Amino acid sequence: MKTIKRSMLRKKVISFVKLTGAIAISGVIVGCSLGNPYEHYADRNDIITVGDSIFDKNSLIQENLETMAGQTFRDYTRNGAELAGGVAAPSVIDQYEEAMDVNPNVDLIVMNGGGNDILIPAKLFDPYGCRTRWYRRNISNRCHNLIENLYVEGVNLLNQMSNDGIDNIIYLGYYELTGKLDNLNQAVSVGNNWLDLACESTVANCIYVDPRGKIPEWQVESDNVHPTPAGSANLASQIWPVLEPLL
Repeated sequence: MKTIKRSMLRKKVISFVKLTGAIAISGVIVGCSLGNPYEHYADRNDIITVGDSIFDKNSLIQENLETMAGQTFRDYTRNGAELAGGVAAPSVIDQYEEAMDVNPNVDLIVMNGGGNDILIPAKLFDPYGCRTRWYRRNISNRCHNLIENLYVEGVNLLNQMSNDGIDNIIYLGYYELTGKLDNLNQAVSVGNNWLDLACESTVANCIYVDPRGKIPEWQVESDNVHPTPAGSANLASQIWPVLEPLL
């Protein structure tokens, strides 16, 4: 009879919990659809956006930027997207590859990514211990390891973009969550610090836009995650000073 070691069984259970949790939470995050369709053609086909539902849920960050620019950009953002992998939606890496397959003549990318890699598991089972609790004032070592792994994935993606000839990358970070999700804000802060470092560490010309402390609670939807139309306009106004000189 084939024996299964306790450590092997534990790994199988954790993998099952992560998978079922991701499937359950994906419905909460992406709603009844996978989000808005990709926009393969635009006034500026050399500019693309990739990322998650902070961009895609109401599409107003992009719409505000396009209005300010007087030009449209290709859009590959998708609700529920994780930076790499995931079951809820095409990852940011998948989005980038799709955009390059359609037209590789890309000079500028506006993006975000990494938030759902923390949020999706934390919203149900929190297997990484990314929520702070009354009995745990700081995020766990498992959560730190998860975030550091995201840093590696991020640097690898940014380096690939540079190798593909992308001249400039604007990386939007994450603002504070509200309500019942505010116990994830320590993880959000640590994640932002690592994303900022990823922009500094890559060979790419990457500019990090940090929205922490700049999005008030009234500009966050009742789901405690996504920006209201006013929040999206606020985020676009933070990106615009970086984007405008690059157009």
